[in-house]
Amino acid sequence: MFSNIRIVLVGTTHPGNIGGVARAMKNMGLARLYLVKPKIFPCADATLRAAGADDILCSAVLCDSVKEAIAECGVVVGTSARSRSISWSVTAPRECARMISGKPDSTEVAIVFGRENSGLTNAELDLCGYWLTIPCNPDFSSLNLAAAVQVVGYELLVTLTDRSDRHPTDLTPLASSAQIESFYGHLNEVIAAVGFIHPDKSRSVMRRIRRLFNRAHLEIQELDLLRGILSAIQKAAKLSR
Repeated sequence: MFSNIRIVLVGTTHPGNIGGVARAMKNMGLARLYLVKPKIFPCADATLRAAGADDILCSAVLCDSVKEAIAECGVVVGTSARSRSISWSVTAPRECARMISGKPDSTEVAIVFGRENSGLTNAELDLCGYWLTIPCNPDFSSLNLAAAVQVVGYELLVTLTDRSDRHPTDLTPLASSAQIESFYGHLNEVIAAVGFIHPDKSRSVMRRIRRLFNRAHLEIQELDLLRGILSAIQKAAKLSR
């Protein structure tokens, strides 16, 4: 399953941190690195800090947005060190690794790390079905980016080497991030057309709706069912799409 796990770094400021992450990934058996608008890359400092993990840097995928980086993924985990106005289901690295272990081997997984100084935005976290927080000393909770990847990678390595306790009911294909985003766009269009939400308030309402559906971790068949219901509502209300 390691070959289906990608580490996504968003807006990384210091190229040395990218190299440090590559080194941490290789230590833990991870190989797929996605970079969303890094400030400087490629860079000699990144290669130096990679300390032999140059192959991960060379194969890194550059993306223009988080949406692009996670489009094919059925499981998307966003990392956050600070509380938000709307609570989300938060998990620690060990529980997150166990959750990932329970998915089908073919599941594409993305673990998304934000900017060094500000992390991920609320809009970027909206794209994630899970939030991950690494427990730290509350008086000194600042964690280096490579160290954070190392902690998560370690838990994945330990957990994924023994998956004997998986239950067959956990092995149902999940909808991809791109499919989920298409559903949210469809849902927003329908509830706006029937007057359920006002354009000025749609962002906060949709964020709460996202939280509700993200907790369900929709399977492909479930998503098709919901899309069918929305299409039926449009047809009944004679809404064009």
